[in-house]
Amino acid sequence: MTDIPFVVSCEWLLQHLDDSQVVIVDCRFSLADPGLGRQQYQESHISGAYYLDLNKDLSNPVGERGGRHPLPNPIELANKLSAIGVGSQKTLVVAYDDSRLAFASRLWWLLRYLGHEQVAVLNGGFSAWKKAEYPVTDVIPEPRIVTFTPDLQPQMVVDISVVRSQKDSQEVTLVDSRERERYLGIREPIDKIAGHIPGAVNYAWQEVTDSAGFILPQQEQRQRWLELGNTKEIFVYCGSGVTACVNLLSLELAGIHTGKLYAGSWSDWISYM
Repeated sequence: MTDIPFVVSCEWLLQHLDDSQVVIVDCRFSLADPGLGRQQYQESHISGAYYLDLNKDLSNPVGERGGRHPLPNPIELANKLSAIGVGSQKTLVVAYDDSRLAFASRLWWLLRYLGHEQVAVLNGGFSAWKKAEYPVTDVIPEPRIVTFTPDLQPQMVVDISVVRSQKDSQEVTLVDSRERERYLGIREPIDKIAGHIPGAVNYAWQEVTDSAGFILPQQEQRQRWLELGNTKEIFVYCGSGVTACVNLLSLELAGIHTGKLYAGSWSDWISYM
């Protein structure tokens, strides 16, 4: 891999396209046009890559509670991973998108939640791959059936009851990952109510990468979180538990392993208001 955990470069991936222990997953998606990502994948993707859809594969159906992207059923996701060649504790999964890791990080987090640490995101995403003129195709790869057995890590996630009871503790920092205008309630393009959870601080997920989608150096990731000091636990949320995973990746890159996902996020929080 690289000297940065959970991240691989396009150059590294090019050298491992034929590696049987590497599975590439295309996570491109558009919240505004849910079918666009799959369409883009069918037209052109990294050679050998499979597609996992945010709504259909990486989330459960929306209910009255749980937010806009509830966590997927672990067994169902495990079966889908088994069908694309992801073997428990064996296969390195490389996830990519074209949205500054917004959706690739969701898969990165989910795999670790299922107990699979062998996962990385592609630095620069599909745009960097195309710019380098590396091989793309419209050929859909055949299923590769192996066994993926989930080993759920429940300590990585919190629900609304935990957030409510602990968010004001001096040992907990609540992080809102949305852009500043949404955090402040100035603009809310998706959810019915604007604003943020009382007590939350704002660390926009877009700050983890540069404008081209490349992850900022580890030193900058560490610097970014310095103000949190020695907070015992960090609860991270966004609109629906998707882009919050970019901040959770940033925390890991910074060497901070106390981040937990409030999976329902703002869309779950406001369903109780």
